[in-house]
Amino acid sequence: MRARMTGKTVLITGASSGIGRAAALAFAEEGASLALVARNNERLQAVAEEARALGAEARTYLADTSAEEQIRSAVAAALADFGQIDAALCNAGIYLRCPAKDLTMAQIRAIMETNFFGTLNTVYAVLPHMLARHAGSIVVTSSMDGKKGVPPDAAYVASKFALNGFQQVLRQELRGSGIHVGTIFPSRTDTPQIAHVDCPGITPKADPSLIAKAMVKCVLKRKKEMLVPFAPCKLLVLADAISPSLGDWMVRTFRLDGVAAREPVVLEESLK
Repeated sequence: MRARMTGKTVLITGASSGIGRAAALAFAEEGASLALVARNNERLQAVAEEARALGAEARTYLADTSAEEQIRSAVAAALADFGQIDAALCNAGIYLRCPAKDLTMAQIRAIMETNFFGTLNTVYAVLPHMLARHAGSIVVTSSMDGKKGVPPDAAYVASKFALNGFQQVLRQELRGSGIHVGTIFPSRTDTPQIAHVDCPGITPKADPSLIAKAMVKCVLKRKKEMLVPFAPCKLLVLADAISPSLGDWMVRTFRLDGVAAREPVVLEESLK
């Protein structure tokens, strides 16, 4: 494979498992140097070793993205180590499966702190560097839940819709700056975060490597938005645009909410 990212540095948050891990390996195969950020040191070191085995330079930085000073320090350390950050993949997030009527405000705030404000903390940590260089790529992992709300994910959906709106405005405002702004919208993905959720055969969980390949394409082709997998996600978006009732019907008919088969195992990073 032609290494299309040789000489480039990619910062990835939520890199210790799930989509973040898959992205680290995909960009390693493309020749990129990696600045890997997460909260779990043991898992993060394991991912770094996997990336190094593929020939990539990989360094790790412990940070909770919801803590502004921690992610700013991690980005500053990465800049000191690598000299520049060519792409930032804002991927850290948490998932909560709970009907809206049963949510507490504390739960909603916790989801927003990591998924929305944590992502913005990362964006604002790398943005000055990229503006100074008139170059760079900021890619956010949202979710199809940020396009069409699916029960019983109300708090998670709210955080992803918020990201979608923010990215749409940031993309327009940075037009002509040299900075690319992209958003990935994965369907349910086979990560530890939703291991407790069973999905029907007609809408199986996607392999994280599929999302990682989309991230690579998003950066290289400077894509604005990518639905993964494209065809079923696009169909749902179009159906919902035609009629919210039609979109709701598709969610029910195809059981897009999945079934909680057992108690969730809460992990620090990884997304659905």
